[in-house]
Amino acid sequence: MFDYHIHTHHSFDGFHSMEELTKRAISLGLQKICFTDHKDYDYDGEGNDFTFSYESFFEEINEIAHKYRKEITVLSGVEFGLQPFVNEKYIQDAASHPFDFIIGSLHSVHKTDIFTGDYFESRSQQEAYHDYFNDMLQVIQNDTPFSVLGHMDMIKRYGGYSETLPLNDYQEVATVIFKELIERGKGIEVNTSGFRYGLEDTHPSFDLLKLYYEVGGEIIVPGSDTHRIDELAFRFRETFKVLHSIGYRFIASYSNMEPAFHRIEKYL
Repeated sequence: MFDYHIHTHHSFDGFHSMEELTKRAISLGLQKICFTDHKDYDYDGEGNDFTFSYESFFEEINEIAHKYRKEITVLSGVEFGLQPFVNEKYIQDAASHPFDFIIGSLHSVHKTDIFTGDYFESRSQQEAYHDYFNDMLQVIQNDTPFSVLGHMDMIKRYGGYSETLPLNDYQEVATVIFKELIERGKGIEVNTSGFRYGLEDTHPSFDLLKLYYEVGGEIIVPGSDTHRIDELAFRFRETFKVLHSIGYRFIASYSNMEPAFHRIEKYL
C-alpha cells in the first residue's frame, strides 16, 4: 500500500518531520510514501505565498530515503496550488526540480482563498461551484504541469451550506474536466480527507469517481492529505473497496513522473 499526499513540517500547516512520518508509514506496512508539501504562489492575489525551501526539502528527503531504503520507498512530490495567472511559475518549478509526482489542486479562485468565507459572500452556491470548476478546467487546458488533480470537489467542505450541491448541477463541466485530464495523460487523486471532515465521502465524491470511470478514467492515486501523523493511509481499504465496486481494477503510484499500476485486489 502507498500514500501519495503527505504534508511535513515544510508546509505551513504540517506538524511532523519526514522521519516521524516515515517511521509511522513503516509501522503501518506501507511500501511507498510521497511527501507533497504546499507550494501556493500568490494565493490571495496580493503577492502572498505558501511556500518552502526546495533545497531544504530535497536535502531532508534524500537523507530519509537513503536511511530507510531497505524498509520503504520515500519519494519526492509537491502540491501546487493552481491558479491560471501563476501558471508560468509552476512550469519553471516543475522543470527545475526532480519531482517524482505533482498534485495540482485549487485552493484559491479568482485570487480569493476558498478556506475563508470571503469567496462565498458575493456568490450563490451555484456560482461558487461554477467559478471553482471553471478555473479548474482552465488550468488543465493551460497545460499546467501536474500528475493528478487533487481533492477535486474540496469546495463542498466550505461555504456553510446546509447541503452540498448535487452532481447534476456541475456534471457537465466535471465530464469535460475528466476528458481533458485523460487526453493529457493525467489522472485524479482519491483523497480520503473528506472522511475526516464528516462528509462520509472522498474527494472526489463516489459519484464523481463513477463518472470518471464511465468516461474512461484509469489513473487514480490514493492520498490521505496527511497533516498529522495519525492520518496516514486514513480509511484506504474501504476506499479501495468502493473503487473496486465501481469497476476500477488498478490504482497508480508514480516515480520520476511516470505512473505504475497496481491491482486493487492486493489491498482489499
